[in-house]
Amino acid sequence: MIFHQSDQSLPPDNNQPLTPVSNEADKAARYNQGSMNFTLPPPGAEALLLAIVVGAAIYDFRYRRIPNWLTVSGVVAGLILNSFLYQGTSSSPFGFNGLFFALKGLGLAFLVYVFLYALRAMGAGDVKLMAAVGAIVGWENWFGIFVVTAILGGVVSLILVVARGRLQKTLFNVGFILSEMKSGRPAYLKNEELDVKSKKSLGLPHGAVIAAGCILFQALSAHYTK
Repeated sequence: MIFHQSDQSLPPDNNQPLTPVSNEADKAARYNQGSMNFTLPPPGAEALLLAIVVGAAIYDFRYRRIPNWLTVSGVVAGLILNSFLYQGTSSSPFGFNGLFFALKGLGLAFLVYVFLYALRAMGAGDVKLMAAVGAIVGWENWFGIFVVTAILGGVVSLILVVARGRLQKTLFNVGFILSEMKSGRPAYLKNEELDVKSKKSLGLPHGAVIAAGCILFQALSAHYTK
């Protein structure tokens, strides 16, 4: 995983010279041109991301649900913000590059999380929240956030399992999941503890984990790009 500062100079594209409308647009355009680097999003995108995920975490903690108005607002705002930040290139004067950038992030996040939703490992609100995150930060940074969130979620889950005295049962469930996957069957069909919608599940508010993953990812990015 490479952390790369978003406003560092990148090799210019002679075929598509940038004509930024502002310093922020210049940063955004160069941020979009990076290869497989994990970078700090432009400040506007950072602020939007934090507002959406913190709001989702609060709702998930209190009500165990993430409202549609919040996630849909995040998706729409991400598409609009990136279209605005990335406008001004000779090949895309109206921000189509930024729109495509946001759509790629949204699409990857949705595909990964809708698969987890089909396995009953995530709720529908988690799918929509991660889609909003992808629309705001793009696919490369979304992948970085996904990795950090997965590790963080695993650590928190392990702590909860040990605290509730469910370690042996959880290890059995892991083996059961792998066995069912080999047979092409979703594990939750035979074990309702593995269904995120069941009251017997671990009950980890994943929206809060996503928020923590986003914040930790941004903190790591800021630290390693000083």
